[in-house]
Amino acid sequence: MKIQNLVLFALLILGLTFTACDDETPTDPVDNTSTLYEEETITNDCDDDGTEEDYIIINVTDRGEGTGTTTWTKDKTYVLHGRVFVNDGQVLTIEAGTIIKGSAGQAENASALIVARGGQVKAEGTANEPIIMTSEADEIARSSNGTLNCEGGNLAPNFRGLWGGFIVLGKAGTNAPQAELAIEGIPTTESRGLYGGVDDADNSGTIRYVSIRHGGSNIGANNEINGLTLGGVGNGTTIEYVEVIANKDDGVEFFGGTVNTKYISIAYCGDDSFDADEGYRGMNQFWYVVQDDEGDNGAELDGGPSDCLLCEPYSAFVTYNATFVGNGSNRAVRIRENSAASFYNSIFTNYGKGLEIKDDESLAQFNDGRLVLENNVLWNVASPFTEKAADVEAALLAAGNTTDQDPALDANNVPTVLVGTVSTPADPFFEVTDYKGAFTPGQTPWTEGWTLISKL
Repeated sequence: MKIQNLVLFALLILGLTFTACDDETPTDPVDNTSTLYEEETITNDCDDDGTEEDYIIINVTDRGEGTGTTTWTKDKTYVLHGRVFVNDGQVLTIEAGTIIKGSAGQAENASALIVARGGQVKAEGTANEPIIMTSEADEIARSSNGTLNCEGGNLAPNFRGLWGGFIVLGKAGTNAPQAELAIEGIPTTESRGLYGGVDDADNSGTIRYVSIRHGGSNIGANNEINGLTLGGVGNGTTIEYVEVIANKDDGVEFFGGTVNTKYISIAYCGDDSFDADEGYRGMNQFWYVVQDDEGDNGAELDGGPSDCLLCEPYSAFVTYNATFVGNGSNRAVRIRENSAASFYNSIFTNYGKGLEIKDDESLAQFNDGRLVLENNVLWNVASPFTEKAADVEAALLAAGNTTDQDPALDANNVPTVLVGTVSTPADPFFEVTDYKGAFTPGQTPWTEGWTLISKL
């Protein structure tokens, strides 16, 4: 392997000087005065096919001023060292096909890409060229001429927690008593880690065809970073065709906000696949979950802070057309703490427990008609309705939730038959379907090609 270091410092552009530090000396990425972009060219044979190619690596270290308004291009691989922010007023454009890697690190040294309130990310991949966020240990690489090599990477789905994750923070409202909060995973002394506000239409950018892999670094005892964290993100933001795979903590977690999502795939995460709390109120469609023995809930849905369960706005988001495939013993959906999360036209299979309404507060939401569970399939679920949901089992069955109809999923978890009646959504955000679950029966799943799970 030949390595040429071609050091490019933003500091030099500004006419400043930089004094190199010993590699052994830890640095706080917010202590200095500007972002460092350091370039190196590596020549190697990634695929072991006898052909060496050049790979341009950009090492990114945030020294206080964020990424700047800039474009990251697919002919380079960007390696995050510590927390890298897109600051208020900045726009980070990420070209389709770009690979971003997080360096190893724990606690405050965990690497992550963070869009601060007022910043924007335009991460618009395609089905042919997704944007990939993964660990520096992952061999997947795109050469300087655009060739994608080691396409599936070298890391199995049980490699979790190798870097941090992707965090987006906005100005939309939560139901917490305080106007703004510090997002988990970032020290509370970092002002760029705050989220929340009063602008439910806030726009943090676009995230489309993005695959987030092998994240979830530890930041404390039993505290890891989610694959995709959404704190107070508004519905002016576009999020669709996103994969989170092999994350040590949750796949996607919503902290309040109103952002809508479509076509989200979560696989082999070490905790919940979806998590929502603090008054999240978005619309969602086509959620796909696959869990192994490390997974916890398919979805854990809380209403608000434990000291303010009755605070408004309620967590009242709506999801149509989900497919959740469990590990045989875990729980599909847990709704608690005054959450009014609703599911329609969804398939939950291979779980120990199905739909759980945990407490009286969320049961009241069900009885008041805000929490709706309608026309869902629970197949191969040992206990379809648990806790307070068991008390209203008759009402749930009357709402078209079935426990005795086999959706006949194929090897890709695509149903091969139409099962039962479907609900028709009223809001134009949703696509009207005649089927249940995340995939159209008999057709190639929308995960094909661009996700890592489709290559396993």
